[in-house]
Amino acid sequence: MTGYQITFYTTLRRRFQGKHVKDWLIHTARELGIPGATVVACVEGYGHDRRFHAAHFFETADEPIMIVMAMPEQHRRLLSARLAEARADIFHVIQPVEMSDPATGS
Repeated sequence: MTGYQITFYTTLRRRFQGKHVKDWLIHTARELGIPGATVVACVEGYGHDRRFHAAHFFETADEPIMIVMAMPEQHRRLLSARLAEARADIFHVIQPVEMSDPATGS
């Protein structure tokens, strides 16, 4: 089965519409029926602003994270429309992928 993997890059503390970005994205994905999302904690990185972000032992607020979702085309269209409608300026990468289908075992 073909589909898309969308990976969002942000930090743990970043907020959008009163929620943390990761929570907003996961809530939106569930609402749209997207099959799943995974939040990945990262050690360090830097963004478009060239500012360094890192996870520290005592302070994780600036910890870089990725939110990864794999979905069929119709969900990609719904998510893209929702991001545009909400004016969500969250950097992300969209890649075509081959996925297994748990329902059919293929």
